[in-house]
Parts: sequence; structure tokens; C-alpha cells
Amino acid sequence: MKSISALKNVHQKGHFGDFQDKNKKDLLKIYEIKNLLIVQIAQYKNSNISLNNIAIDNLNLKDETSNVTCNTDTRILWNGPKNWLLVSSKLDLLENIVNAFPSSDFAVTDLSHSRAIIEIEGKEALEVLKKGCPFNFNLLKKNNSINSIYNGIAFTVDLINTNPDKLRLFTLRSFGESLHHSITDASLEFGFESI
Repeated sequence: MKSISALKNVHQKGHFGDFQDKNKKDLLKIYEIKNLLIVQIAQYKNSNISLNNIAIDNLNLKDETSNVTCNTDTRILWNGPKNWLLVSSKLDLLENIVNAFPSSDFAVTDLSHSRAIIEIEGKEALEVLKKGCPFNFNLLKKNNSINSIYNGIAFTVDLINTNPDKLRLFTLRSFGESLHHSITDASLEFGFESI
């Protein structure tokens, strides 16, 4: 099955906003991220299986608020108590995931085609998010994730790196265009390059 971009009608490449007379490295960069495996893993309340014995791509699930465990290909975001979002560039991991988590203890759901993903990078990236989200982004650290809203749109934020800040934003596919418009509109004052 061929994946169709959630943002194909709105994500345009180029320079936008207040970009003139600015060094290209100082501009925000906004990407649409495609072709990632996204899997929600939820452990049932009555399950007693230890998470220490389960690893995917050499990563263990951690039931710690806002924690992200990661390597170069895969990130596992804590999404809530006994609930995780696994995001990977290894598209063939799904079978391993299904086999690692017994259906009697876990619900494993492939969400790959149901999410829009926007990546924003630059020193003003957190300022863009502060414009539409009530979360105190001064508390967010590298390899943390949160669930919140941006201008009324439910989304997940994954802080991949700092200096410069690099964040991945996940929302339902049906809200992807609205989130993209909100993020790019909030980025205009800083100037951005859409890649």
C-alpha cells in the first residue's frame, strides 16, 4: 500500500515570513516527516508482565512520565500510564513488536497512516509552540514528550534535540492541515524555511 502524505495539499517548499536579511542557519526549518512506523502499545490494567523482559530494537519500555527511550532509528514515547508510542524509521519492526507483546497483556495498534508529523527545528522552535500551547515548555528537556493542545488541536510533542531545538509534532491525520497552518503562521515572525 502506498502512503499518501497527510500534508501534500499544504506543505510547500521555500522561504516564508521574515526571512530576508537573515542568515539561513538562523531560520526555523519546518519539515513534513513521512514513512515512519508509528505503533501504540498499551498494557492492560490486569497485566502483571514485567516490562524489563521486553525489548524492541534494543529499547525497553519505561513507565516514567514524559520519558523517551531512543536510539538512532527508534523512539519510544511515554504516552500515559502503561501506554507508549513507538516511532521508527525501521518499517519492518511491526512483526517483531506484535510478537514481543502478547495479546493477552497488550494492545498493539499500527497508527502509521493515521498521523501527520511535522518537525520544527531552530532556536525559536519552542517560542512557536508557546504561542498556541498552554504547556510550560521551559520544563521540557531533551528526550521528553508531552500530550497537549495547540490552538485547540490535540497533539504530541517529542523534543528530539536541543541547541538548536528540534521537535517532532504528531497529530491525527484529519487535523494535520490545521496544525500545519497554525505552526507555519506562528513561525512567520521568525522567518522559516519549509523543506
